[in-house]
Amino acid sequence: TLQGETLTVPLTLVTPDGMKVTKNFIFSKGSHKIDVSYVVENNTSTAKQMQQFGQLKQSMLEQDGSMFMPVYRGGAYSVEEDIYEKYTFDDMTDKNLRETTKAGWTAMIEHYFVSAWVPPQDQTNKLFSTVKQNTNGVIGFTGESVTIQAGETKQINSILYLGPKDQDTLEQLARGLDLTVDYGFLWMISKYLFYFLQWIHNIVGNWGYAIILITIVVKGAMYPLTKKQYESMAKMRALKPKMDALKERCGDDKQKLQKGMMELYKKDKVNPMGGCFPLLLQMPIFLALYWVLLESVELRHADFIFWITDLSAKDPYFVLPILTGASMYLLQKLQPMTMTDPMQQKIMQFMPVAMSLFFFIFPAGLVLYWLVSNVITLIQAKFIYASMEKRGLQTK
Repeated sequence: TLQGETLTVPLTLVTPDGMKVTKNFIFSKGSHKIDVSYVVENNTSTAKQMQQFGQLKQSMLEQDGSMFMPVYRGGAYSVEEDIYEKYTFDDMTDKNLRETTKAGWTAMIEHYFVSAWVPPQDQTNKLFSTVKQNTNGVIGFTGESVTIQAGETKQINSILYLGPKDQDTLEQLARGLDLTVDYGFLWMISKYLFYFLQWIHNIVGNWGYAIILITIVVKGAMYPLTKKQYESMAKMRALKPKMDALKERCGDDKQKLQKGMMELYKKDKVNPMGGCFPLLLQMPIFLALYWVLLESVELRHADFIFWITDLSAKDPYFVLPILTGASMYLLQKLQPMTMTDPMQQKIMQFMPVAMSLFFFIFPAGLVLYWLVSNVITLIQAKFIYASMEKRGLQTK
């Protein structure tokens, strides 16, 4: 039945003793939420007990993502004490889920999409899982038992969501359902970075430009840490001639070399770890933004410019990965080579090439973020080194 903005699809069952159950699927225009209502008419002479039941089934044989770009595929649920909990296919195989909770929900998650049952949130529901034919994982719920007297009609409602992991929509449907957008352990940072990215997109109207702008803002905010990092690196680079001379004097005596290096660091007031600490402080922000770009369904089929018509797919001509690899090579040239082992030095020199190969299979949106971040870092590093040289400090 089509009424304005909604379409109702009824499925009716009539039992031999006179029970009539009509299950209505109510679709709304422009929405992935489906309202499900059971209208139960007890036309018998005795009271009947009814209980709502809903489940989701997914093949455990299919895979999503890769070892280089892992994304979660499996079950999830929410109880009163735990707002969001994953329940993997391995968990379902090892032990069936059995939880009783006020409100709650169950879901099956893929990279960009989620299917979820949201039972009445003012009732106590039972959540369950099972495995069928050793190939299909099942997760679902049963609602409260309802007594329907003879001649009485009652309606029982729930919500079924089948669609993209749209955070704003999911947040309105049930507590914690928006957490199916899996940002990992940095979800609190990622959540606000996504809101910021969304705000920028609303202004510029292009997700590619929004990625560039948010990267510029984040890198700009992190500049004081970047400055400390590259000033420390410059001091290490300036120390390299003395380090080379020390290696020649010590020869194969590694213990003597290590002792001499420590004395050299102390004498010239250089901290070999000074470049690492600022980098570690920045990592949570950059990792959180990485997960935002990996998980956000808004980037799926999002056009950027020229040949990049889907920021969630790999660059078809590999231009961005090649440019990113080149930027990594240039960044590496700015860093001091403190390793004494020739093999370790060769491995470090090969890293930009290896990383470029990984970028060939990464989504274009992620590679764009990495490329812009590297270019900004190169500009900042050049500026920092020029400023140090003006102050009479050696950077090479």
